[in-house]
Amino acid sequence: MVGLGKVVISRRERIVMLEPFEQGLMATTLRYGYEVRDAKAYFEDIPSVKLPDEMVQLAEHILDTKAGHFDPAEFEDRYENAVVEMLKQKQAGMPVRKEAPVAAPSTVINLMDALRRSVQNERPVTKKAKAAEKVSSRQAGKRKAG
Repeated sequence: MVGLGKVVISRRERIVMLEPFEQGLMATTLRYGYEVRDAKAYFEDIPSVKLPDEMVQLAEHILDTKAGHFDPAEFEDRYENAVVEMLKQKQAGMPVRKEAPVAAPSTVINLMDALRRSVQNERPVTKKAKAAEKVSSRQAGKRKAG
């Protein structure tokens, strides 16, 4: 059994759906009609392209290896933790640490090459692959020396 109702949350009236949950009720906030937008407007600028099969297989492999169950306890809100820590320091009368902003790395990499290397690192290495790797590393060494 599900019920609908209106409640005030954060000074605003909201529509909620109430449903039984374990030993009590669970309220899920819903959207008003004017808040719901057609998805077509968000995706209309994205062109339809035919991806190479290799890219599709690589993407599927990444999704398969990274898939898992979501556990919110595995994540932390570092921003909120930093704000709370700063407020505690201020309340204790301690000077607040000012950290220099960290510059983003300027190294530009080819994403497809990085993904291929990542997939290759996960595969068991065969004798042929080891031999090919030795040859390519010797050639790279000769180029550096020459």
